[in-house]
Amino acid sequence: MGNQKRKGLFQRFLDIVELVGNKLPHPVTLFAILALLVLVVSAIVSSLGVSVEHPGKEGEIVEVKNLLNAEGIQYIFESMTDNFIGFAPLGVVLLTMLGIGLAERTGLISALLRGFVLSVPKRFITLGLVFAGIMSSVASDAGYVVLPPLGALLFAAIGRHPLAGLAAAFAGVSGGFSANLFLSGTDALLGELTIAGASIIDPAYADNMNIAMNYWFIIVSTFVLTFIGAWVTERVVEPRLGEYKGDYREKLEKLTATEKKGLVWSGIALLIAGILVSLLVLPENAPMRGTGERPIIESPFMSSLVPIIALLFFIPGYVYGKITKDIRNDKDVAARLTDTMASMGMFIVLAFTAGQFVAYFNESNLGLVLGVYGAEFLNSINLDGIPLVLLFIAIAAFINIFIGSASAKWAMMAPVFVPIMMNLGYSPELTQMAYRIADSSTNIISPLMTYFAIIIAFAQKYDKKMGIGTLVSTMIPYSVFFLVGWTLMLVIWMLLGTAPIELGPIEFGPIELGPNGPILYNN
Repeated sequence: MGNQKRKGLFQRFLDIVELVGNKLPHPVTLFAILALLVLVVSAIVSSLGVSVEHPGKEGEIVEVKNLLNAEGIQYIFESMTDNFIGFAPLGVVLLTMLGIGLAERTGLISALLRGFVLSVPKRFITLGLVFAGIMSSVASDAGYVVLPPLGALLFAAIGRHPLAGLAAAFAGVSGGFSANLFLSGTDALLGELTIAGASIIDPAYADNMNIAMNYWFIIVSTFVLTFIGAWVTERVVEPRLGEYKGDYREKLEKLTATEKKGLVWSGIALLIAGILVSLLVLPENAPMRGTGERPIIESPFMSSLVPIIALLFFIPGYVYGKITKDIRNDKDVAARLTDTMASMGMFIVLAFTAGQFVAYFNESNLGLVLGVYGAEFLNSINLDGIPLVLLFIAIAAFINIFIGSASAKWAMMAPVFVPIMMNLGYSPELTQMAYRIADSSTNIISPLMTYFAIIIAFAQKYDKKMGIGTLVSTMIPYSVFFLVGWTLMLVIWMLLGTAPIELGPIEFGPIELGPNGPILYNN
């Protein structure tokens, strides 16, 4: 009773979320139930005649599809296999895990972690893990597969709760997806959609826009979110998780001479592999280089990062195994890869039911209708200034819980919200950054987020009873603090970006979100 009194309101709220969430069925069953629920809701909403005009295609009316009529039932059975195989994370996860699995099962990752832990001050480990997660967005979605399990292993190696390490990495990868020190495919994809939305109002303005429109802001965001994520991990999440009492332990022993030799040669192998990959991309007319204005960002290389990352784990893992005698022939390699795939059984089952749910939700048009109604509501309440931006962030964050793909949502929302905000005097660059904050911050608490199932599968290695409630309650603090801190940063940026700044005798113009990325739109 005394312990209960000592708990703060926020901690009690998280306990309730965990309790309620864990009353839910197993994730496999839950996704199956959600898929059935979408079928029923689609039939009900369709019978009510609900329809909207497509925001990006003038005059095109979109209706909710009834997935329980004759045509819908045909779709259910005919698409079932494709929904499973086409579930976005399935191929990405399995292919990446082939490389990571060999590196892990030969002992390379364990040796690297032990070497890292023994050489780096412990106070910097959490910061480094969150920072690495944020930076992983350069490699698109690969960070979801690589970093959370590595974060768990890293924390287990230093005697900390492995789920705290997994959570910190997941928060960086997913919650910080729109922050980075470098431009990524996300900037190109969202930027083009924003430019298209701006051209609806002002084609001349759109012609002067660029995909780096948020670059200055996302650079600063990288450091802000790193410190927020590390603070939440150490002050909120880890104390709540308590002492780890599971069976899994990572031994923290000094590296042997053979392991050190293996690390040296695997490092050399990685360097050579990296050079070979760069030769496929950097030279003019290289086979993996693009041909447009952005030959690296828009290239076969960027769309091939998953197999490249798998190889960059596989090659050093193989070399390490040969040096340490863990791999003696091809049969040993096959055995290590087979063990890795066997450990992915739970995720494969999850992928089947999750794939059906995601496909049904998209096919029914329920997400599109929800987004359009949200846009109409925002346009109808006649807000202005910072309250308008805050409300837009809140709506986008809420929609994000139901629609996982950032590009799919923005393709739907940009043609609506960018013109609305321009008409109110705010730039498309600001609207896009506000959207990115909302989209990233609530990724980590949405069971509909594409990689949520794989995170649960990773977590169940350390806690067999891990359910949706435990994972959501663990990630809510990151979501709340990221959303609040990041939004506050945007508000400050807006205040500094709408008037010249004077520092004594020095005066300079309003700060921008990126190169040629103003806060205000002046027609």
